[in-house]
Order: sequence, then C-alpha cells, then structure tokens
Amino acid sequence: MNTQIKKKNPYGVISITLGIISIITAFFWFIAFPTAILAIVFGNKGRKMYSSSTSLAGMILGIVGISISGLILLFFIFIFVGNLLF
Repeated sequence: MNTQIKKKNPYGVISITLGIISIITAFFWFIAFPTAILAIVFGNKGRKMYSSSTSLAGMILGIVGISISGLILLFFIFIFVGNLLF
C-alpha cells in the first residue's frame, strides 16, 4: 500500500490569509502594506520549507495587495497635490 502523508503547511495558510486581508483593506494603506509584506515573507518561508503551491498563492496575493494599495495611495496623493497647485 503506497500512502503518502501530507505535511501541513501553516505558513501557506497564514500567507493566504494575510494576502486576502491586504487586498480587502487596500484603501487603508497602514493596514494593507504590513499585511502584504508579511504575506510575502510567510509565503517565501513556506515555499522554502514545504515547497507547496499554497505558499505561492499567498505570495501572489501579497504582491497584488501591495500593488493595489500602492496605486490607490498614489491616486489620492496626485489628487491632493493637484488640488493644492490649482
């Protein structure tokens, strides 16, 4: 009987959770940036230890969270600076 025991990947689960939180809270950059960075860190650690796709998904969600919140932050900065100049 050929059975494989799957190793649990807690870093992947943490990474996905933090990545989803960073996307949901993209308008609040002070929450989104730290959670996205932690998602990338935990995803990287999980990929090195367990080499699972769960960690990769968390890393991708973290990158998407940083990108979305960064674009929203830049948009609001340009609107604020544009209103000051004109």
